[in-house]
Parts: sequence; C-alpha cells; structure tokens
Amino acid sequence: MGRKAEVQRALLEKLMGPEAMGTANATLHFTDDKVCKNFLCGICPNDLFSNTKVDLGPCPRSHTAKLKDDYDAALSKGDRYAQFEVEHENSIRTFMADIDRKIAANKRRIDISPEETAKFTNLMRDIQDLEAAHDAATKEVERLGEAGEIEASLAELNKAEALKQEKSDRERDLQVLSDSAGASGHQKLRVCDVCGAYLSILDSDRRLADHFGGRMHLGYLKLREVIQGFDDRRARGEDPRTFLAQRGPGPLKGINGTSNGTSSGPAPPTGPGGQGADDGYRRREDERDRDRRDRDRERDRGSDRDRERERRERRGGADYR
Repeated sequence: MGRKAEVQRALLEKLMGPEAMGTANATLHFTDDKVCKNFLCGICPNDLFSNTKVDLGPCPRSHTAKLKDDYDAALSKGDRYAQFEVEHENSIRTFMADIDRKIAANKRRIDISPEETAKFTNLMRDIQDLEAAHDAATKEVERLGEAGEIEASLAELNKAEALKQEKSDRERDLQVLSDSAGASGHQKLRVCDVCGAYLSILDSDRRLADHFGGRMHLGYLKLREVIQGFDDRRARGEDPRTFLAQRGPGPLKGINGTSNGTSSGPAPPTGPGGQGADDGYRRREDERDRDRRDRDRERDRGSDRDRERERRERRGGADYR
C-alpha cells in the first residue's frame, strides 16, 4: 500500500473508528465479512493504483497479514473456500470490465480499426525489441574491441548496423500506418490495449517507456494476468463454481469436508432460527452484489462525465495524451 493510501486509511480510522474501517481485532476471523477476500485470494485493486490518477483509496476491508497467514494455513490443511474464490474472481472481472469499456470507447473516438490497432501494437513492440538488441550489440562491439578481438568486433558491428537499419524500417512502417489510419483529427493517437491511455507516435522512446513501465499500466497488466489465471483454472476443471455446485446447499465447507474454521479457527456463527453460516453468507453476497451494482452505476456516470469533458476539450483543440 502506498503512502497516500496509508494516510487516507489512518484519517478514516481516526474519524470513523477502526471497526468501521474493517480493521482486524483479536477476535476477527478470516471468514468475517470485514476481511477483504481479494486480499486473501490474490490481489486487491486498491493496493495496485495508489498514487496514480486512478487511485482507489484504501480498501474498506481488512488487509491484515495474520489473517492471510491463517487463510493460507487452512488451505494447506486441505480446506477450500470456493465461495471466496468466486467473490475474488467476480470482483476482478467486474473491475476490469470497466477499463475494457473505456478502451473500446477510446478506440471508437479515434476511429481506428482493431486490425490497425494490432499492427500499431506489434510495430511498437518490434521497435522496442530491436532497440534493446542494438544496444546490446553495441556494448558487445566495445567489449570485443577492448579485448583485442578485432574480427569478432567487426562482425558484431555489422550485426548492430543491421539491427539499426531494421529498426529504421519498422519506424518507417509505423509512420506510414499512422498517416493512413483513423480519422484526420486523430491520426497521431493510439489507445493502449492494457490500460486505455492515449499514446502518440510523436512521443519519444523515453516517454513510451515511462508509460509501459508506469504503475497504472503495470497494475492493469497484473490484473489481466490474474484473469488469465482464472481462465487457466477453469480450463483445468478447477472452477470454484463447479465445486460449489457439487457441494450443494449447506454450511460452508472446505474440500476435506470439515466446516469452515473447524481446522483453522473458530467457525462462523450460526444465525437465529436455526439458520447456518451459509444463510448469513448468502445475505452478505446479496449485499455485496448490490454494492457492486452501485459502484458500476457510479463508474458509468463518471465515464459519461469524462466523455463529455473530452468532447469539450476536443472542440477546443486539446491534445489527448
């Protein structure tokens, strides 16, 4: 968690109290609704984007290392909390669906076909790879020259010159593609397929490197890798939804058949009227679904405001970067 997020969490805890912020206490168990299931199962988006322009602020649920250790210990004993895995996957997919909508909208604004975007991305990647190979070859020329290996140094120099020429050819292809693609007002702009940011072919290599190595871009790249992990898990037949369907209704259980917490901590409380922990979990799931829908609506409203602002800026001749 970044420094900004830590300060925000401290201020909120001071104003609202630690319990309202979901801070773990001596009796808090990892099955408690106050514990962040994203944190337990993998990664929480709130931790990825601190101190960026998409800073989400501190997560309202607990991210306590001890609870994560307790959860991992339960997994090592054979328990499986598939409902937590489902919640984690739904949360990450919902979060990334928003950025995918933004990427699609940004591409429509500059009117570039998916084929043109793919060509642009491939050319940019080729240029970066060729530049790295050229730099490595240049260093090898210097090393061989200092070692007195003249023939080998000349051969490496020819290799470096060939890489330089190939890079120039790719840059020329990129320029031709840019001049022929998209609407006239946006020919120099492209959209990053990972994070949705606008890129320009007029940007320097350093500026592009700063973008691809930036915290926001890397954060979205990490979440896309997490989603790929979900897809791989499903392909292996390990989808947690399948496990829940086979388990059927009843108390929360791990794969060894023991109830939630029997082997790794106190069991979730049983509700009034003889209802078990599963009923309480379903109620919490319904509440979380409502919260997610509210967040989606708020993001959609924010996207509408962003589009309106961009339309005004475009009319004023602003340069998207």
